[in-house]
Amino acid sequence: MRLGVTDLMKFYDTPLGHCAVKAVFERVNGLWGSLSGLDVLGIGYPGPYLDQINGKPRRLVNMMPAGQGGHAWAPTERGSASLVCDEQDLPFQDSVFDRILVIHGLEEMPNYGRFLREIWRVSAPEAHILIVVPNRSGAWSLSDQTPFGHGRPFSQRQIKRLMRDALLEPAAWTRALYTPPVNWKMFTSASEGWERVGEFFLPNFGGVNLVEGVKRVRIDPTLPERVRVVVPDALKPAISPKSSLRK
Repeated sequence: MRLGVTDLMKFYDTPLGHCAVKAVFERVNGLWGSLSGLDVLGIGYPGPYLDQINGKPRRLVNMMPAGQGGHAWAPTERGSASLVCDEQDLPFQDSVFDRILVIHGLEEMPNYGRFLREIWRVSAPEAHILIVVPNRSGAWSLSDQTPFGHGRPFSQRQIKRLMRDALLEPAAWTRALYTPPVNWKMFTSASEGWERVGEFFLPNFGGVNLVEGVKRVRIDPTLPERVRVVVPDALKPAISPKSSLRK
């Protein structure tokens, strides 16, 4: 059964929820930077992350699935909107959004392909789609005390395969959430340290995978895939140089 909006709200009001937003958004910011002048869509439960974005988007939409439920979301910027709808039948015209963030979304879907094709439809040419999902080898997917312990976890390879099937070209990936998934002050107060140490010593065990795809109008199948591994500036000293680019 899909996690309800009340449980999501409660989690993000906790210290552990605040740590999750900070750790994940550092990676989002590393990928996207300023979003000024862009049309941005969040799907799933993206509100806590959309609240942190840099710049002033031309349009900012928070879309929550009907099966999850929604709540009021009222950022002060003009052009912002919140809605609840069927995530497999999005109420938007074709080729609208420049950036799409999916979090607490894909892992709960009954039909991954249909959902991703719908995202492809509403994204503009060369749009960037960032999908955040529980990492199947991470501790967060094993604990149902957080929203990342619900639904199906994925490896980054599985997400890349789903993206290709939906005609999205994988372009970058990274991981986040090395803090233990327990709401204890001894862990949450040291979350930045956990992120740094985990990224260096246990890079495969981050709680979530973040995989970015690009909507290419035309893809040359003869070109080899080159995928960037993005790391927040605060964590760069802890990264081995050989992991900066993977094919």
